Amino acid sequence: MHGKEYAHLQAELKKIEIRLMAWHRAHADSRRLAEIPTIGPIGATALVIKAPDPHLFPSGRHFAAWIGLTPKDHSTAGKLRLGKITRAGDEMLRSLLVVGATAVIQQARRGRGRPSPWLLALLARKSPKLAAVALANKTARIAWKLMVTGESYHAERMPMVSANAA
Repeated sequence: MHGKEYAHLQAELKKIEIRLMAWHRAHADSRRLAEIPTIGPIGATALVIKAPDPHLFPSGRHFAAWIGLTPKDHSTAGKLRLGKITRAGDEMLRSLLVVGATAVIQQARRGRGRPSPWLLALLARKSPKLAAVALANKTARIAWKLMVTGESYHAERMPMVSANAA
């Protein structure tokens, strides 16, 4: 009984994956976003579908805050104190970005690919989980920039990690 149900679900998932990949290939924004090392076809498609018009956000920081990837501000009397991420935005987008960043960090820690000096310095002073959130924040800002300008991702201009790392 469970075997048949499992096989049926696998067939349904395959159909959904085929439709998702067809949609991804048909949309230029999704293809451009998938060029970012921490974002794959699923993350790119989700960003294009779920994010509102990127021109509504004045900056990439506002876009990252909308997703919930910026730290909560607990500052007082001129002393800057940042807390945990706000988690105020879209949980699925935030999760996809953090998972992609985690994968790149795992590759960097294993000595694969060519991670940027920024990422290596971050990993030297922060835990991998905090580094993954910081990398996801940076990825969201880069994604916003690409959606607003219509440019493609260029590793030499936006060094996060090399394309070989993802």
